[in-house]
Amino acid sequence: MGTEETTTVVPKRVTLTPKAIIHQKYGNKACYKIEEVKESVQTGCPGLAIPQQGPCLFRCCLELPEISITSEPCTRKKDAEQSAAKMAMEKLGIQSTTNNPTIKEAWDELVSRVSYIFSNEFLPSPHPLTGHLRDALEREGDLHGLVPVSVIAACDQKLNNICKSINHKVESDPLLNMPLILRAAKLSSSVATAEGKLWIWRQNPYSPETMEALINRNSVENIWVEAIRIPCSVEQPVQLVSLNISSNGYYMDVIAEKLGVTDASHVLVSRTIGKSSSEMRLYFSSLELPLKLDSSEDLSHRGETINLRACYFSGQDIYGDAILASIGYTWKCKDLFHEDVTLGTYYRMLVGRLPDGGYKLSRDAIIAAELPIAFTTRTNWRGSFPRDLLCTFCRQHWLPEPEFSTIGISNPTQSPSKKQKTGQKLMASKPAKETEYKNGGTVDANGGESVGFGGTFKCEVKIFSKSQDLIIECSPGDCYRKQSDAIQSAALKVLLWLHKYFKRLDIPIEKWSSSEDVVGIRVYPKIFSKEFAFCLSVHTVQNTSVLRKCSLLGSNCVEQLEINQQYKVCSPNIGGPDSGASPSNGSLVCISYGISLVREGEDMKEPLESSDEFEFEIGTGAVIPQIESCVTQMSINQSACFSTELPHQLLVLAAAGDSAKSLSLLSLKACFLEYSMNLLRVTEPLEDRMEQALFSPPLSKQRVEYALRHINESCATTLVDFGCGSGSLLDSLLDYPTILEKIVGVDISRKSLSRAAKVIHSKLSAKSDLDTPSSSIKSAVLYDGSITVFDSRLYGFDIGTCLEVIEHMEEDEACKFGSVVLSSFCPRILIVSTPNYEYNPILQKSSISNRDEETDEKNSSLPCRFRNHDHKFEWTREQFNCWAFDLASRHNYTVEFSGVGGSADAEPGFASQIAVFRKSLPHQEDQCSTNEDLAHHYEVMWEWNRS
Repeated sequence: MGTEETTTVVPKRVTLTPKAIIHQKYGNKACYKIEEVKESVQTGCPGLAIPQQGPCLFRCCLELPEISITSEPCTRKKDAEQSAAKMAMEKLGIQSTTNNPTIKEAWDELVSRVSYIFSNEFLPSPHPLTGHLRDALEREGDLHGLVPVSVIAACDQKLNNICKSINHKVESDPLLNMPLILRAAKLSSSVATAEGKLWIWRQNPYSPETMEALINRNSVENIWVEAIRIPCSVEQPVQLVSLNISSNGYYMDVIAEKLGVTDASHVLVSRTIGKSSSEMRLYFSSLELPLKLDSSEDLSHRGETINLRACYFSGQDIYGDAILASIGYTWKCKDLFHEDVTLGTYYRMLVGRLPDGGYKLSRDAIIAAELPIAFTTRTNWRGSFPRDLLCTFCRQHWLPEPEFSTIGISNPTQSPSKKQKTGQKLMASKPAKETEYKNGGTVDANGGESVGFGGTFKCEVKIFSKSQDLIIECSPGDCYRKQSDAIQSAALKVLLWLHKYFKRLDIPIEKWSSSEDVVGIRVYPKIFSKEFAFCLSVHTVQNTSVLRKCSLLGSNCVEQLEINQQYKVCSPNIGGPDSGASPSNGSLVCISYGISLVREGEDMKEPLESSDEFEFEIGTGAVIPQIESCVTQMSINQSACFSTELPHQLLVLAAAGDSAKSLSLLSLKACFLEYSMNLLRVTEPLEDRMEQALFSPPLSKQRVEYALRHINESCATTLVDFGCGSGSLLDSLLDYPTILEKIVGVDISRKSLSRAAKVIHSKLSAKSDLDTPSSSIKSAVLYDGSITVFDSRLYGFDIGTCLEVIEHMEEDEACKFGSVVLSSFCPRILIVSTPNYEYNPILQKSSISNRDEETDEKNSSLPCRFRNHDHKFEWTREQFNCWAFDLASRHNYTVEFSGVGGSADAEPGFASQIAVFRKSLPHQEDQCSTNEDLAHHYEVMWEWNRS
């Protein structure tokens, strides 16, 4: 079989891992022991440490005849083993090497391996192939003792590795190892083959004693196994098939019958799919393919029979119709292992291959969950962590593990330089010492100890192709106080980019790699397209008109990639009394929910997904927008229900599980989703918890009281709150006596305005019904619009407020807001508050719920992260003063500075710094522009009048 050209392929150089090198030298004498390690942080109290939340670490003790080595803590067990092996090599002076046998050595080893598989010594071993040998020997007639070549190649990893050293293309095409194994069998004196056949058998019979020990005498009933048939033609949907395996039958014969081939030797077997311990494989026919193949043959003609959907699952070339089944023999048991592969399994596997699919599955919320847009804290993050998700994504697409490199920045300054531009994020103002850590290590570039406890970290991520070419590199500029936060945030950044790309594969990768959406990420288009060719190919085919048939929706790879998040939602129906305890941005909420599929005009309601306790953080995008919008309008113990149009049908079929078989036969076009939920509890945002831990009353209430004092002192009758959000300030003002007659709120978030309208309307209506003079408010309006755009209806108000808003904008937008308000809106008084960044170390040190941060005295002066993950910047006092002075001088206002929390006379000043702008010429005609007197750019969301 084959020609001499087959053996001229240059074998790929494979660098052995430290563990493999130790095994070569010591074999079973090398003993690895793994122990879990819980991280802890010091509290400032001697001898007291607090266990860190999140996944535990692992440490490995490697015992060798000469020495015993203990590794550093690692996030994964296998990393700990490799670390211990590497340390042992360095200690013993063992040099790394490559496994690069010559062609002759590889062929000799292949012949030896094939002979050994059919030897008497091999049969007692707990190898998966012994089950196949037993089944072959139990068959009668011409097939007695015959084992398919494809089974030997698929089940023996060592033999497969030898084939790859001869022809590296075997890795991507399971067909190419068959001629190599057949040729090795011909060179062996102990096994036999037949010309044109794909069987191998032992030439001489096994001894009676061996046969007696091998044959399984246990009588078992017939086995029924469900599997999935994936047609080669994408015009045909996937279907369930049942495999009926008799007690004395060979399961490969049953699969051959389902594929329509004469015998099992013509069934090719893919590598395992999913977990390494899984027996799920793809089985397909070799009948339409030439038997005599070698690496020099032009294989382009086989493109017509390639099965794109099956290739996407296996990462190998699969031809013709394929059967996806979980069946076979394992190392642990002599009995046949089998599990059902249902349509629900199939669709969930498709979801899991998406960049956000792992997060959805880890949360067991395929329809409800979304990949969050920010990694906040380990205590608030739910589901698998970003680093694990990215590693899983790479493994599922047969790419090497991503490489994480963290850089420690030591000796940071407490505040930025005076020359620092306001458009820059707070960073060290002078060059910092950088130390590199590979894959979470703790040794710096000079071999010294980690400097992580003396500075901040940033992380770079690199993803490589199968041939070790760089595909993606991510170099975000953000710095984090903890090394783990830097790693998780960088991994999430890559996942979010991949998620956006997978949803729009119709856009060429070249445009993605040069767009503004990929700041901090560099993509190599040619290599990227090559590695994800199956995805791109299926997507191209999917655009044909035939695939718009309902029977195909959700049945191929790429239809999953355009998940439509713009489907309409009906207004939620909220029931139960308002308890007043409602979530705000940053709150951690817990809900129970259920999602059902409902068919219009019929009494059909199919439950799809539910959870008794489902937690997520408001504002991080961790759930679909419809759920978050509904929850922000609810209070604790309230229930709600609403309906939406169907999301992408792949999500529906994946969530349906076992019901996918019946649902796939329906026309889902006439269906919609019905959501029901209850708000169980709300945990306040981290920013509020930090403030409450240190200040009484909380800073939020102190800010309201500060604004109230200026309202009364100025005798203001009209007030506009810029960036009113959920109406917390306007709501609070209604609890105090003022002479305000008109209050207005403006915000860009419609869901926040909906919540504000509900709360304010309830309070104003109650006061109006009482007919008491406790409130002078005659009208109230909420507008949907950007506070950087002028609307003439808000011109000339007595007082304007903007409390803790500008830090949620980009800094250039904050500057634009200041100019628009003072030049166009022209309030008599404008009050602006924003966090004082210099106060953050005190807040974060005092936070009980933030104990996973280093809080000892040594680190109290380190730069802290922002108080809220949604903050785009946080200014020092100097930066805030420069911003306010510049605005006041340009727009004929005076400005005075104050704040709440802390003291102006003691470092580091106020926790919330406040600037109060006043018109310099209050009794003269306004100098503001009148060209836009009739400009109405805002939409009225809600309006109330006392009449």
